[in-house]
Amino acid sequence: MSVSDRVPYGFARCLVDWQRQHGRQSLPWQNTQDPYRVWLSEIMLQQTQVSTVLGYFPRFLARFPDVAALAAAPQDDVLALWSGLGYYSRARNLHKCAQAVMARFGGAFPRRAEDLQTLPGIGRSTAAAIAAFCFQERAAILDGNVKRVLTRVLAYGGDLALAKNERTLWSLAQDLLPEQATDMPRYTQALMDLGATVCLPRKVQCAVCPVSTLCQAKGQGEPLAYPVKIRKLKRSSATLWLLWAVNAQGQVWLQKRPDKGIWAGLFSLPVFDSEAELLAAWAHGKDPQYIAPWKHVLTHRDLHLHPVQMTGSARKSPACEGQWVDAGVWPELGLPAPIRTLLAY
Repeated sequence: MSVSDRVPYGFARCLVDWQRQHGRQSLPWQNTQDPYRVWLSEIMLQQTQVSTVLGYFPRFLARFPDVAALAAAPQDDVLALWSGLGYYSRARNLHKCAQAVMARFGGAFPRRAEDLQTLPGIGRSTAAAIAAFCFQERAAILDGNVKRVLTRVLAYGGDLALAKNERTLWSLAQDLLPEQATDMPRYTQALMDLGATVCLPRKVQCAVCPVSTLCQAKGQGEPLAYPVKIRKLKRSSATLWLLWAVNAQGQVWLQKRPDKGIWAGLFSLPVFDSEAELLAAWAHGKDPQYIAPWKHVLTHRDLHLHPVQMTGSARKSPACEGQWVDAGVWPELGLPAPIRTLLAY
């Protein structure tokens, strides 16, 4: 069967009509053709729930109302406002992208997905979403939710862990686009809405799906069999000892993490590979208190965190990079979520 033979007739029209009646209409980044707001929401929503982004989006806009303000801000300010959202490479790329828009495009986002994709942190699907929503370009999106919807509708059983199969799905997604460019914003939103509210990973609601009669996986009676992705991500683990040094003034010793690696660019308690290294780093620290260790789960790695709190004088600093930070200052810094939780304990 060829690519074009797989495309169900009327798919795009069903989605556009459904979105108008039943789709999400009132999210704060909807009903706008401002590429800055659309771009910001797309980056925030990568691997993050809508409910979480709803709290961050307005705060970010209040501090950085446009791409020029974001580009001019220090990276530490961007990371601080991003603190708690996770996947901090998104924030670093967000800042770099804003600077590139100012430097390369005079402060105006390019209108074509092909050009948008050349900017830091903007992949093919995000570029297509911006171009479709803001400039009505006929460009296909293919994030995780959309892959699930399309592989089920098309009963596409190719293993998406293989690049050639994902390329085929991109071609299918492009063939499914509505003919009228004016339908692109609503069609793109419809795909997102369907994947987020109806065609879920472990549950399907075929009774309310606008394309259930076109869905080949439903016709086979096994929609949950798609998508197929056989290759498993290899998980790793690391044990981190965290020095929680506090002086008599209530200040905490924080260091800025390197630009690469775990928690890159954020402020953190000093990290050590072993208990012995931690204790040696602050020989003047007193009364070590061992906080109950816990596991912090990242996408591909489990971090086993072992905090040790010690007290001492500000005149005797730990023998590692860092600085004493007042209790009223650290909450405003960009901190990894587990460090912020620990310090607020």
